[in-house]
Amino acid sequence: MIIDGKKLSQSLKDEMKLEVEALARQYGRKPCPMVILVGDNPASRSYVRGKIKATEYCGFDGTLVELPEDCSEQTLLDEIHRLNNDSQVDGILVQLPLPKHISEDKVIAAIAPEKDVDGFHPANVAKLWLNDPTAIVPCTPKGIIVMLEKAGIELAGKKAVVVGRSNIVGKPVAKLLLDKNCTVTIAHSRTVNLPAVCREADILVAAVGKPLMLTADYIRPGATVIDVGINRIPDSTATTGYRLVGDVDYEAAKEIAGAITPVPGGVGPMTITMLMRNTIQCFIHRQNQLHS
Repeated sequence: MIIDGKKLSQSLKDEMKLEVEALARQYGRKPCPMVILVGDNPASRSYVRGKIKATEYCGFDGTLVELPEDCSEQTLLDEIHRLNNDSQVDGILVQLPLPKHISEDKVIAAIAPEKDVDGFHPANVAKLWLNDPTAIVPCTPKGIIVMLEKAGIELAGKKAVVVGRSNIVGKPVAKLLLDKNCTVTIAHSRTVNLPAVCREADILVAAVGKPLMLTADYIRPGATVIDVGINRIPDSTATTGYRLVGDVDYEAAKEIAGAITPVPGGVGPMTITMLMRNTIQCFIHRQNQLHS
């Protein structure tokens, strides 16, 4: 089975579009996320375009704030402070990576936790691990769980292996799988006999950031494979000169796996869609506080 993230994403955005219309009638305004882009990194600009397109489709009132590559760290922090204090702004997203002279940790920590639609703020990380229902969950891990559930994949009691230990994907998706009663192993580049560890998985999440690293030898027949990787590799036949591939050797893996996500068209669209879901969550939480 191919788990089609693009199709599921579209279905969820259609539902959110109706929800946003209802929220506007109830509260007199629509959710407003603000995206901050520093510099002109082509990949970052591409990601931001996708996010802005999704906000427009869902009917949000958000917009884009652009700052020059050489802007100071303080200028960015001042902009975040301004948006934190703007009662009409419900979500703040700073596109990463940032220029080297700006501390990503300092920027993430500056965003008001209740407007942190990425779910990266230390307060939201703590809430996630403490099972606080008000936690804003990082978008990619959240999207992975939604994909698994919508695909009808049984989670309780299953063995899950997550390859990758980043704070953005690996660790939080492991926590969410634990919450679904999986038995979870976090593996990484220094795991001894990594292929054998991965072959134990009923559910294999590849989030290591190395193109086509997980070959057929890593996959147990019938396993569910979730490929988080988005890597560009040279391809002389493509008009762009490159093609997108995941961390999994898709062509080999699809012959073995029981279910698998493609790249592109798998986890990527769901990440942006969960950003929209988090924006609605932030909006409703703030409105409830205002009207309580």
